[in-house]
Amino acid sequence: MIRVNRSGEVWVFAEQHNGQLADTPIELMSKAQHLADMLGVKLAAAILGDNVKELATRLVHYGADKVYLVEHPLLRAYQTNSYAKVMFDLIHKYKPQIVLYGATTTGRDLAPRIASAAKAGLTADCTDLQIGDHKTVKDQKLHKNLLFQIRPAFGGNIIATIINIDRWPQMATVREGVMPTPEPDVTRRGEIIEESTKLAQQELPLEILAEHKQLKKVDLKAARIIVAGGAGVGSKDNFKLIWDLANCLGAAPAATRAAVDLGFIDSDHQVGQTGTTVRPSLYIAVGISGAIQHQAGMSQSQKIVAINNDPDAPIFQVAHYKIVGDLNDVVPKMMKAVKGKS
Repeated sequence: MIRVNRSGEVWVFAEQHNGQLADTPIELMSKAQHLADMLGVKLAAAILGDNVKELATRLVHYGADKVYLVEHPLLRAYQTNSYAKVMFDLIHKYKPQIVLYGATTTGRDLAPRIASAAKAGLTADCTDLQIGDHKTVKDQKLHKNLLFQIRPAFGGNIIATIINIDRWPQMATVREGVMPTPEPDVTRRGEIIEESTKLAQQELPLEILAEHKQLKKVDLKAARIIVAGGAGVGSKDNFKLIWDLANCLGAAPAATRAAVDLGFIDSDHQVGQTGTTVRPSLYIAVGISGAIQHQAGMSQSQKIVAINNDPDAPIFQVAHYKIVGDLNDVVPKMMKAVKGKS
């Protein structure tokens, strides 16, 4: 177990692949900066790889006061054993009080290994993070400046706040897309701390010969406008209305999990708790009832237009504009109005 250090830094694991920073650690920087300011400590990022020093400078531009940089040929591609060893060694040496990871495939694989090695707690798939105080029931002792790790639970039906009093560092993975991306400041200056590591190929269970990545068919996180359909659309043939409206608006087509499970569209287009979290300028929800699991992935959209024939549909609780009606009547009229202005 790593000794509790209540004056330790706030860290973000800066995931990178092939020399490109992942989106999630950049999104995490603004929230991590807020947490560090609340605690009166430095914000740091940890980045592992090979020939990635330029990325360390970018992390400073995104808000890091310090960047811990470890470069080694065997860190070029992510492997659980090598990354877990190097990250644990860094955490053991510098003793941060908070370490945050993106809830990506890599983050979900790496964070539990480090938590186990450090005998620390880990909260998965958080949607918010706050600093607060907690009084224990047993001895009524007040513990100040704890990380409140907030996440949906029981299928999204409740929101749970999880705290870790005496097993540090406090660690969490954070869902992609729930934090706003900060603007880089190229005038910022920070400290880049280069650390060395000793790794040998025989210590690693795999030798990576080549990597092949299948790109997603749609980048929902980057879309300015999204048109999403739910099970209420009725059929795969009827889902063509969603595609038509999206094409008319220059938008990205999306769907609820129910629509994906029914085969209306593939899972790359899924928005929600088990899909992609989005924050577009405009989100048009068509035939979507508005289950809390779906709202978790789109409720931060700047403007939400909901079309549903049920006036009591939960989606209307988060919508800015509400259209009660049959989508087969409403959607063609919307497209006609848009084309009439073009």
